[in-house]
Amino acid sequence: MAIQRMDNVGIVVEDMDAAIAFFVELGMELEGRVEVGGLVADQCTGLDGVRCDIAMVRTPDGHSRLELSKYHSPAVISDGPRNRPHNVLGTHRVMFAVDDLKDTVARLRPHGAELVGEIARFEDSYLLCYLRGPEGIIVGLAEQLR
Repeated sequence: MAIQRMDNVGIVVEDMDAAIAFFVELGMELEGRVEVGGLVADQCTGLDGVRCDIAMVRTPDGHSRLELSKYHSPAVISDGPRNRPHNVLGTHRVMFAVDDLKDTVARLRPHGAELVGEIARFEDSYLLCYLRGPEGIIVGLAEQLR
């Protein structure tokens, strides 16, 4: 077998506390937080002088994780505006299945979440939406209709 599983998705953030609060409000659990740096960090990232904070958040089922990274060095690089449309090459979107989409959107709004479009109904199967979370990351939400 080539792979065992997908371990995590990495997201670089400027405001670690706000990012953690957003994803915890979404329903993820903070697994841990640590500062990393040194030779191993430099080698695996291809950067020199890495020093960053890492927070790992996981879904309640324990199968999916986000690795949130706040770089102290080298300096973070911004590759453009944070409100880019969804069809830009390299744009990242993370999708979560939720029990109650409208309630989830309402709970995330105080954490800076804004709908990208609107809540859409796909046949009799799903309610779907994209919203901007921390650092402009597009987060998808899907509620399976019963």
